[in-house]
Order: sequence, then structure tokens, then C-alpha cells
Amino acid sequence: MNAEVKLGKSERSVCERVSPLLTDLYQFTMAYAYWRAGRHNEPAVFELFFRDNPFGGGFSLFAGLSDCLMFLRNFRFKKEDVEYLRSVLPSDTDPDFFTYLKELDCSAVSVSAVSEGTVVFARVPFLEVSGPLAIVQLLETSLLCLVNYASLVCTNAARFRLAAGPKRRLLEMGLRRAQGPDGGLTASRYTYIGGFDLTSNALAGRLFGIPVTGTMAHSYVTSFSSLEEVWPQTLVPSRGGDPIDLICLVKGWLGRVCQLLGTKPQRVREGELAAFLSYAIAYPQNFLPVIDSYSVSCSGLPCFCAVALALCQLHYQPLGIRLDSGDLCRQSVEVRRVFRECSNHFTVPAFESFIIVCTNSVSEQSLAELNKRVMGVGTHLVTCTSHPSLGCVYKLVEVRGCPRMKLSEDPEKSTLPGRKAIYRLLDTEGEPYCTRFSVLNLSILLVCHSEIHM
Repeated sequence: MNAEVKLGKSERSVCERVSPLLTDLYQFTMAYAYWRAGRHNEPAVFELFFRDNPFGGGFSLFAGLSDCLMFLRNFRFKKEDVEYLRSVLPSDTDPDFFTYLKELDCSAVSVSAVSEGTVVFARVPFLEVSGPLAIVQLLETSLLCLVNYASLVCTNAARFRLAAGPKRRLLEMGLRRAQGPDGGLTASRYTYIGGFDLTSNALAGRLFGIPVTGTMAHSYVTSFSSLEEVWPQTLVPSRGGDPIDLICLVKGWLGRVCQLLGTKPQRVREGELAAFLSYAIAYPQNFLPVIDSYSVSCSGLPCFCAVALALCQLHYQPLGIRLDSGDLCRQSVEVRRVFRECSNHFTVPAFESFIIVCTNSVSEQSLAELNKRVMGVGTHLVTCTSHPSLGCVYKLVEVRGCPRMKLSEDPEKSTLPGRKAIYRLLDTEGEPYCTRFSVLNLSILLVCHSEIHM
């Protein structure tokens, strides 16, 4: 492995966030004891797996493999890392151990794993790490850190995708609710692998090539109070020509919309209309405002329809609206009804294709009720509310070619000794039937009730 190879943006991100010191101190005390006893180079094998399927389901998706490989490829202790360890380990630690750490890398480490994004099941190892005993011991916490949350949030995303079906577009927008910057980036990356289409996270888009999207927040709408704040006030038609006074054009449409919908014009918030106008002038081809800053039916929806009709008149194509509070199901049905009514009454077919984005506390369960083309999911996705930890473990199964087994007061924590050979059995139609793995001379068959096709 060559640490001098030029790193890509994604790899630099991993290296900056995950150093060899990102581990538990007892890994170093064990490594020292192995080294002191002359056992540090003994060949050993560890396996990584989880004990129970998350979210009360029947499967998980394995994620984090690429980060693990990048971490291993760039594993080296810096001089300041070693000096820090010298300061925290017992004072009678042999100084030669720190020389050993300075020269340590993962060139003798081998990894066997299922592919990133593969369906995996409880108690079936999906990543095997083999190499010198001390170094593969040192890797434990770091690898678990890279795999645990990545696999959990990837699995959660897959469950959202299954609930949403194949046609609806899913937007991950949980950065502000994530467990810190690293949790936010990890969530954006692995929800995309799990089946989401887009992210609101600009840095994740840059680092990982995920499509990004976004429109406006309520603060943009509430920052306006008067039409006098709209500037510029004109918009050139899409097909060219003289600039059009958009305020006058929208005011005309607003009166007609209010008459059609039976809405009182005096209940329309001028600041909301000003915000929509200003944003439409800035982004006439990407007009998708949030319409629930005040009242959807009395202000937000009429304002949107008026601005959208004006944009259509100027041959622009608005995108739709976002709902972020209240009864999303009921409101979205009403919004769709109004779109159809405007389409028919004003003979503007574009209204039939407007999208409705719902983003307020969307959960896996609520997706079944919301038949919308785009769903924005944040808190329940990135925090994995119903199952906050996957519980992956990293267990020793072989040293010097001899199987090793953990026995415990808790039978659930006992491990199966020896390296495993894992493969899938398919039925006559090519569908997954079960996962089988062999241990030494013992064959164990695990029937897996999968919720997802592999």
C-alpha cells in the first residue's frame, strides 16, 4: 500500500475524519501486551456481524465497506499520534513499542466482504479481517465505527424506499438533525446507496457526487413584508422580448385566482406574495416555494397559483410547492384539487404536472398515506428513531489457524469458532431462499425471511 498516492475528495474526507487514534484506548493496551509477549505477528482472523435485524425487520444492508478500505489503505500513525500515546499509556511501557507503532501499516492485512449495499442477515458475518494479531486487534473499534451507522442508515433508507415504492422520488434532508457533521455526511452518502434519489447536503454532493436539490425555507418568506421589497420587479419572457412588470401581472392573476377559489383577497399576506415574486424572478425555471408559512388555503396556495400562472404566461415552467406542517395528507389532496381546478379553468395544462413535496416529520409509516411524487425525509431517516443502533460486533474466530470461540454467561453473546464460507441459496425462479455458511466441519443453515430482493 502506498500512502503517497494522490487521494480523491472522498478518500481525503475519510482520512481527515478517521485516524488510527479513532479507537478505544484498550486496543493499544492489548496490542502492547501482544507485542510484549512476542505474539503481535501471529496470524489471526476477526469477523464482523450483527446479532439482530434492525427495525423489527428481516434484513439489513451492508454499508461502509469503501470507507473501511480507504481507512486501511491509509493507516499510519503520525509522529504526534505516537507521542500522544506515549503520554497516556503507563509510564513503564517499553519505548520500543512506540517505534513499532511508527512503522505499522495494514500491508499485511486482508479483507473479505460482501459487496457494498448487499442484503445481509443477523449473525451471518459479512466482513472478515485477517492479518497480524496486534494490528487486526487495533482495527476493531474503527471498523465498527465505519460500518455500524452506515449500515443502519442505509437499511433505514431502503425501508423508506420499499414503503414509498419505485416511482416516488425521495429527498434526504436530515443534515440539521444529524448527530454532528460526520453523521450528516454519512447519512447523505448511505441513504443514497439505500435508495434515496437526492440530498439537500451540498458538501455530500461535492464529495460523493450525489444529486443535490433545495428551494427555500420559511425564513425567506417571513423576511418579506411588502411588495416594495421586490427588486427587480420585471422579468424577461422565456422566449425573449421586453421585460414585463411581474408585480402587475401577478396582481391581475391573484384577483382571478381568489375569485375562482372563493378566497378573500384581504387575507392574502403581502409579504408572502412578495417573497414568491422575488424568488420567481431569481429562479423562474425552478420555482418551488414552501407555502405554509402562514395559511396554505388563505394565502400560500393563492399566492403560488398567481405567480405560477404569470410564469406560465411568460413561457416558464414552475415546478410545484412544498408543504412542511400540518396534516400533509389532507393538505396535499386539497392542493392537487386546486391545481386541477386552475388547469381546467385557466386552460394551463402545466398545473397538472406540478409536484408536491412533503417534508414534515415524514416516517416510514406515513409514506403509505402520502401519495406524492417527491418526499423529503429528515429526522426519522438520519436518526433512525425506531432503532438507533445496529449493534455490529467484531469477534476473534481464529489464531494461528486454530478456531477461537467466545463462551458467555449470556448465550446470545456466544460466538461460532473458525472462518466461515458464506453463500446464498436461490429457488427455481432465482429468488433468494436462504443464507448458508459452513464452519469447520459443521454446516449451519439459516432460513432468512427477507423483506427485499437481493
